[in-house]
Amino acid sequence: MTLFQPTPTTKPLYSRHAQGLGTFSLRPLHLPEDLALIHEWVTAPRAHFWGMQGHSLERVQAFYRELQESEHAQGYLGLFDGRPAFLVECYDPRHDPIGHHYDVAEGDRGMHFLVAPAETPLPGFSTQVITAILAFMFEDVGTQRVVVEPDVTNRQIHPLNRRVGFVYDREVELEEKTAHLAFCDRQSFAAAVSRQSPRLDPALSSDPARAAGHLRPELWARANRWLIRKAIAEFSHERLLEPEAVNADPTGDDEAADYRLSAPEGGIEYRFRARRRALDHWAIELDSLEKRVDGVPAELDAQQFILEFRVPLGIGEAMLPLYLEEVASTLFGGAYKLDGTRPDAEGLVDADFQTLEAAMTEGHPVFVANNGRMGFDAVDYHAYAPEAAAPITLVWLAVHREDAHYSAIEGLDYEALLRDELGEATLGDFHRRLEARGLDPADYLLMPAHPWQWFHKLAITFAGEVARHRIVCLGYGSDQYRAQQSIRTWFNTSQPSRRYVKTALSILNMGFMRGLSPSYMRATPAINDWIKRLVDGDPELRAQGFTVLREEAAIGVRRDAVEPAFDTYSAYKKMLACLWRESPVHYQQNGQRLMTMAALLHVDGDERALLPRLIARSGLATEDWLSRYLRAYFRPLLHCFFAYDLVFMPHGENLILQLEDGVPVRAIMKDIAEEIGIMNVEAELPEAIARIAVDVPEPLKVLSIFTDVFDCFLRFMSSILVEQGDITESRFWALVADCVIDYQRDHPEFADKFARHDLFAPEFTRSCLNRLQLNNHQQMIDLADPAKNLQFAGTLDNPIADYRPAAAAREEDREEDREENRERAREETEATPS
Repeated sequence: MTLFQPTPTTKPLYSRHAQGLGTFSLRPLHLPEDLALIHEWVTAPRAHFWGMQGHSLERVQAFYRELQESEHAQGYLGLFDGRPAFLVECYDPRHDPIGHHYDVAEGDRGMHFLVAPAETPLPGFSTQVITAILAFMFEDVGTQRVVVEPDVTNRQIHPLNRRVGFVYDREVELEEKTAHLAFCDRQSFAAAVSRQSPRLDPALSSDPARAAGHLRPELWARANRWLIRKAIAEFSHERLLEPEAVNADPTGDDEAADYRLSAPEGGIEYRFRARRRALDHWAIELDSLEKRVDGVPAELDAQQFILEFRVPLGIGEAMLPLYLEEVASTLFGGAYKLDGTRPDAEGLVDADFQTLEAAMTEGHPVFVANNGRMGFDAVDYHAYAPEAAAPITLVWLAVHREDAHYSAIEGLDYEALLRDELGEATLGDFHRRLEARGLDPADYLLMPAHPWQWFHKLAITFAGEVARHRIVCLGYGSDQYRAQQSIRTWFNTSQPSRRYVKTALSILNMGFMRGLSPSYMRATPAINDWIKRLVDGDPELRAQGFTVLREEAAIGVRRDAVEPAFDTYSAYKKMLACLWRESPVHYQQNGQRLMTMAALLHVDGDERALLPRLIARSGLATEDWLSRYLRAYFRPLLHCFFAYDLVFMPHGENLILQLEDGVPVRAIMKDIAEEIGIMNVEAELPEAIARIAVDVPEPLKVLSIFTDVFDCFLRFMSSILVEQGDITESRFWALVADCVIDYQRDHPEFADKFARHDLFAPEFTRSCLNRLQLNNHQQMIDLADPAKNLQFAGTLDNPIADYRPAAAAREEDREEDREENRERAREETEATPS
């Protein structure tokens, strides 16, 4: 792109999205088509600093025609969500009066802009306009610095200029005004964009009380009530706690009963009303929950609850304070998410992808301490937590090639990736920063890092590498990102078509330190390539629209001098790595939208569920909607399991649904390399991806369906629809069974596997995730041997067992008859004298 070579097109030359506002874009002016609009803007009284008051239509046209025909200036029309909204002039200062007042440097570009009058002014609109303009100008490899010369009396523009990185130099006398001379280079612009992050907002960090301003008594009480309800429900589900019915267990369908839960130490009990549903699910009425101490009502306190039940929960002495800290952090976030200023369920029905991502009130539906984020301080929370929905820019590092490796999917080389993610101009600027230190860019790989990771870990723990220029901090990029529910994954909000970025983040969250292993990163793109070819090449999966978001490239940094001495699971081996994942917007078509599947379990602060409202908006009956959803989500998982022994981690945060008119038409799986497995160690796999073959005992394989899908997702979905929708529990599970039956009927070639991994078995092993976390909150499982550490507690009744197909049931009855006949024959043989 060159600023002064207009392209005869109506398509935007550049677009930048501002989360919460919309998309800003620029295209060249078209005369005479744009003339009437421009004339109206530049001659309006509010545009008096533009200097065209009283100009005729012909005079304005002559000015802009001359500008467009010039080789050293260009006019652009700025659009907001496709509609004209601002005017931009870019020029070469060497051919402008301002060039006589300073020494023009190579790469200097001048700029004027004018925002059109708005019927309804939007907060932050002008800031995003000038941000988009500068981002556009700095996309040009020829632009090194932008110069502006605003009138000294234009009081509104000066704070705006400074906000985006302009440094005011001095006043100059021009023919028509006294002007401020100000400059902004690419690095200053990126630094200014980064200051939009709450982490760098002095108003937040200089007022300590603001960081905890959401911890108000009413929100804190509500958050504790929510978390204790969840703790009772999930710990009881895992048979760690055993509430007793105060009256007889209900006999009617979906009737509630009163329960009492007594603490081991006498005098403390919790009372509540609940419904017992399939899969031993406890649906507790929130407002019925109360605590009594010696018969006297007492405050609900989640940390105190953990202390009272620490013995049945099996929390060791060393673990207890750490788990309590995770609970406190979960409450901290819970109070924030229950604030009434957030969108309610009705307001999310038509919300965009990132609004939904940030609106979730719950983390993982099973884990009680699911928002630990141990390592974040209170300001970090406002900057980096997904529910804070704050913009951040990533820190870019140059890492020496001798210490690092780059790996990518087939056909994606390092230079192409960086051009895609940074653009030629920023890439060249980063290289110049290396050269300014006397370093050769060819010796380095460029990679993004989480700002928290740089300031808290890398600059300190890797201080030797930084001092020796094995790691060079290049500063911030200019694209803004938003944290996803997977807290170390970032969505590019400025350029949504650019890739997700996943960065190492050495905080403890829900059973793991959230680092990234460089050794794992080496094989990650190859694994994704292989899975993508398998999935896209399979007719069944293709028919359902199922696909995966490839993790397309990765960089990992090793410290060979020290890391061999570390433990296999040491977090210090996972501090510096990143990967780039496809953006899901590439799958979006007109009339379709994206939604995190976690949203299907979302309940707002007033306990109103999103899912029934989403179904109502679709116009479909609940059963029809569910059937389509199960076909898009569940059927592909069945096929991967039975056809390939391939399992994912298919919880809500790991799935993106593509919706059309509110109805799921595609499920898109992400987080591939670390959370998939081929449960067949004899599978023929390329050597580079052999690690995905995992040895799982035969009886446990089917738990990838029963636990991960039934118990960890559909259990909660069913309860929401029974409570707030228009479907019975039995009908919900009948539809799940229908999905299984339809799949098995269409694929008789897997009949032996259907029998071996019987999805209609009367019961299945109860696998307990909270027990895992309570056992080891820093490394719940060994990713190389995921079955080794699983925690079990009896069995669960299979909610689809009663829907076994009749033919299969008859065959099972016949097999039982045959077994009885064989047993009878053996008894008769043994009773007959020889």
